[in-house]
Amino acid sequence: HPGSPAGNMDRHHYETFEKFGNKTFIIHLDNGRGFGKYAHDELSILVPLQQCCRIRKSTYLRLQLLAKDEYKLSLLMAESLQRDRVAPVLFRLHLEALDRRLRIVLQAVRDCVERDGLRSVVEDDLDPGHRTSTER
Repeated sequence: HPGSPAGNMDRHHYETFEKFGNKTFIIHLDNGRGFGKYAHDELSILVPLQQCCRIRKSTYLRLQLLAKDEYKLSLLMAESLQRDRVAPVLFRLHLEALDRRLRIVLQAVRDCVERDGLRSVVEDDLDPGHRTSTER
């Protein structure tokens, strides 16, 4: 949609040129908003997490670690991008959006835990003797 603002969900789209009859082709367009808009959080991407309420323990622990001040996601991302040839890659507000979105994801997991209990939500993939529900 030309002229429409790109949110986080419409970064990729396809166009076809039918002017050429049966010789039409598809073009994959990427508007380059890999981090979306810093002021818009696309909450619909949380639906699978909110519906299934399942997360691996290793993933959950990593997300919790990245929310701590000493391992803050935005600071780690800024540091890793510092040496990029096109630095600065991300604007400060995009980096802050990473931390805000991480808090939103963690809150969604906490909501699941409150509703269904920790053992139901967090799949222990760190215990070598633990069998997943699909292996039982």
